[in-house]
Amino acid sequence: MIAKGSGYRREDSRAHPPYAHASYVSTQKRAPLNAPIRFEATLSEITGPRPPIDSISAGEADLTHFAGGAAIGERIIITGCVLDEDGNPIRDTLIEVWQANAAGRYAHDADRHDAPLDPHFSGIGRVVTGREGGYRFVTIKPGAYPWGNHHNGWRPQHIHLSLFGPGFATRLITQMYFPGDPLLALDPIFHSIADEHARARLVASFDLGATEPSHALGYRFDIVLRGRIATPMEP
Repeated sequence: MIAKGSGYRREDSRAHPPYAHASYVSTQKRAPLNAPIRFEATLSEITGPRPPIDSISAGEADLTHFAGGAAIGERIIITGCVLDEDGNPIRDTLIEVWQANAAGRYAHDADRHDAPLDPHFSGIGRVVTGREGGYRFVTIKPGAYPWGNHHNGWRPQHIHLSLFGPGFATRLITQMYFPGDPLLALDPIFHSIADEHARARLVASFDLGATEPSHALGYRFDIVLRGRIATPMEP
């Protein structure tokens, strides 16, 4: 959590990943060669359409059960708040998550990793933040997986988060990592963020208060949308 009334200060450009990062090989093919051109948002983009927050059911925040069975792996609970730069909660924010299963494989046709699929784990979930900006997911701790970026390259355990504002044009994407993961020191995506303190904001903290005895360990991951301690977001 951050102190309210801390004041706004323009965030450091080194706190967010660039479009192109030399050691993140695929960015060399997709990063723009020229400076982006800014377009003003249209009225329809500002006013809607809104994400379908009214249609989100409570069960979508629990990824540990799917297709009539329980997912395999270590159950974890992820909690946190979505905040502005002054620590004020942001309510009614649709958060989507997607992740690999406990073996490090996504339930997606494009994933060719030879790790096993789990028929009872879809790897996707949705939740809407409450009045105090809080959210909570129950899921399976994802496995690391090889990604072919470089020799013997493995992605750390991570979960993708997508946040929608009042319209589909206001979407931000980030990743959450786990404390103590030795692969963080070797990951080009994590290190595409030049600022060490900004990188640390992508690492969740262990939260005993969120842990459910004999069921699941808890982690906390607060998301700050703007300001000097903003959570790094993908370009």
